Amino acid sequence: MEKKIIEFNLSQRKKKVPDLKAGDIVKVHLKIKEGGKERVQIIEGLIVAVKAKQSSSPKITVRKISHGVGVEMIIPIYSDNVAKIELMKRAKVRRAKLYYVRGLTTKQSRMKYKDISTFGAQKEETAADETGETAGEKSAEAPEKKKEEAKAQAK
Repeated sequence: MEKKIIEFNLSQRKKKVPDLKAGDIVKVHLKIKEGGKERVQIIEGLIVAVKAKQSSSPKITVRKISHGVGVEMIIPIYSDNVAKIELMKRAKVRRAKLYYVRGLTTKQSRMKYKDISTFGAQKEETAADETGETAGEKSAEAPEKKKEEAKAQAK
């Protein structure tokens, strides 16, 4: 019974959204209507919690500091008012809910982050390993390509 419900909920999702976890730094582009005009507002902050992850409408709680005051927003991921969600950084955390961050200062709440660009490089390396190319071959070719590009730019 549960498998059928989970499959149904997954089939109801329309947009492609990155895999979001607690500890991620994200930029959420929200559509806001003011009077007759519509604009996009960007909220950049830490994901404190992900709720109802397997349902058809999961929600994330995003916390940011605005003029020295902590602000949290609960955002339904698949809402029509969410234009897009960009994953900026990923932190190594050991909890699913980071509510303890509310009581910390900025300096105390620093986490070890990994830049998303490094994730892309790791995925490329694993793809290269699957094709049979070793990491040593890739690293040997990379400096040669950089030298050739530098010579071409110098001319």
